[in-house]
Amino acid sequence: MKVALLMSGGIDSSYSAYLLKQEGHEVIGIYLKLHEDEKKHAVNIANIEKVSKYLEIETHVIDAKTLFKEHVYDYFVRSYEQGLTPNPCAYCNPRMKFGFAFEKAMEMGCEKIATGHYARVENGHIKEAFDMSKDQSYFLFGLKKEVIEKIIFPLGDMLKVDIKPIALEKLPWLGTLETYKESQEICFVTDTYIEVLKKHHNVDQKGVIKDVEGNVIGEHKGYMHYTIGKRKGLTIDGAHDPHFVVNIDAKTNTVIAGTKEDLIQTKVIAENFSLGEDFKEGEYGVKVRYRSAKTKAHVSVVDGKIVAQLHEGVYGLASGQALVVYQDDLVIGGGWIEA
Repeated sequence: MKVALLMSGGIDSSYSAYLLKQEGHEVIGIYLKLHEDEKKHAVNIANIEKVSKYLEIETHVIDAKTLFKEHVYDYFVRSYEQGLTPNPCAYCNPRMKFGFAFEKAMEMGCEKIATGHYARVENGHIKEAFDMSKDQSYFLFGLKKEVIEKIIFPLGDMLKVDIKPIALEKLPWLGTLETYKESQEICFVTDTYIEVLKKHHNVDQKGVIKDVEGNVIGEHKGYMHYTIGKRKGLTIDGAHDPHFVVNIDAKTNTVIAGTKEDLIQTKVIAENFSLGEDFKEGEYGVKVRYRSAKTKAHVSVVDGKIVAQLHEGVYGLASGQALVVYQDDLVIGGGWIEA
């Protein structure tokens, strides 16, 4: 079978290439140049060329920087401007990796597309990975059905801890367990997200901190420095108990702070992105952040909005993040949290 493999130059996609070749597939490697860091691209492409040579696979480098900026980077910056907490990986997957790159793969005559994501496919749905400590199903909630049916995740049934030593033995040019470095979560963020925002805005505009009743209780260094649930960096006048960011008003440059109890929410409303018309109201598992555990909820769709009534409250619910709906270990769909 002719399979397009999205390659990053890292261990997961490189080992995926090895596994696909072992299974007898004709592998076409695709590297997407998404961000502007050419030094990083050069390192990644050099690794891919080694994999290509060793495994004798065809590879293509595709410049998609303009499209990525339009669809992902600008969204990232715009979200922080609005006081939201963006999720660029979940935003990128349906538009770039399993949108633009998928179309390129089909144009090349490939039957399937593969990646090094830790996830699985079952009955036309994304399924959680065997290695739950690395599971990335949350980031894949926005994929279309017709794309999901053509995806292969070679690492989905494996444990990361088992993969690394075997992969580095089979692909020694990637380094050793001591020298190999994991790629960062957001490809275009080298240090912190604030460094990215500083290129576009004066992020250090001081403003007031208010409590949940509207009283001024302190001063902050600029609202873009803060995200929902953050505790560090808050200067509260005369506070004896820990305070956390519970809301951000970007229009007035105001940060609202409260106690941990003020962060608890039992209802989530999200703009529907991928729950299909055949979705049936009922009891499901939901995740409100990548690292959060699934919680049980009654989920319905009302006027294009997903409404999840949680059985137990969650902390730090942030507008801009994804609400992902699961039926056991299968991703049913999700949307972008509004409240």
